Amino acid sequence: MTASPILTVRGAVHAYGDRTVLQGVDLTLSPGEIYALLGPNGAGKTTLIKTICGRFRPDGGEVRLNGRDPFRENAARSSLGLAPQEIALYAHLTVAENLETFASLARMPRRAIPAAVQRALELTRTVDRAHVPIRHLSGGYQRRANIAAAIVHEPALLILDEPTVGVDIDAREALDTVIRGLRDIGVAVLLTTHDLDQARALADRVGFLREGRLVLEGEPQALITEAFGARMEVLVELLGEPDAACEAVLLAEGLAKAARRANLWVRLDLDGYASAGRLDKRLRKAGLIPREIRVREPSLHNLFSLVSDRKQAA
Repeated sequence: MTASPILTVRGAVHAYGDRTVLQGVDLTLSPGEIYALLGPNGAGKTTLIKTICGRFRPDGGEVRLNGRDPFRENAARSSLGLAPQEIALYAHLTVAENLETFASLARMPRRAIPAAVQRALELTRTVDRAHVPIRHLSGGYQRRANIAAAIVHEPALLILDEPTVGVDIDAREALDTVIRGLRDIGVAVLLTTHDLDQARALADRVGFLREGRLVLEGEPQALITEAFGARMEVLVELLGEPDAACEAVLLAEGLAKAARRANLWVRLDLDGYASAGRLDKRLRKAGLIPREIRVREPSLHNLFSLVSDRKQAA
């Protein structure tokens, strides 16, 4: 039998004055599910999270946590944990002291706190740092301790806001392991992230917010396949930034400049590998010598671009 959703958002609407930020958002999240909420800055992600946490009452629609209204009922809010983007811990206290403090703030019975602290340390793999002050931890361990503080009261829903900001690859992999471990014991995880590689690797489902509307939702690979079919991404890396004449050649080949990389150009092609070889010959004939041409499957980055450019919607 399918478990009842922990989180249900139906037709959520919210406005700041004349500006409507959420426009009829529907969202459900079940136990043991990781859901990545994606979208450009200003799409409404922060407002939706604050509404789920009970900080805002929606102007229309409803939010329910285990069937209860988080804006009106403390019991509803006690079933969720929030690990914000900024480290929300006491820097001079140790990890264990922080967890004890947050457990007390959550009004856990005093006798239950030691076991709860130990459990949170084990789940986040911070046992070996339990007696280290937060200010002496690496960024990755601070992130893990931030999550530990959010789950010490054993919530059913954990909300993670940009959990990998400012951490290196090794720390990100460690955080991913922690998040999967929480999912495996039945915690529902809602994360907002600009790390699309992390979203694809972790999330059971992703949802794209655009201008306050949830315009696309589903399993990451299924959405990518639906959007791109058999097309492959062809990437052309140049030796340097092209001049206007070279840009004209690249544009004529259907290539587009990659975001934040002046020397990287991309296109989608049905005949990816064979097309890459022909493209290399044409560019060299035109006087453009690529440093590298590679072919790969489309990613959430490609889908994100489609959604942001209004070329893809549910």
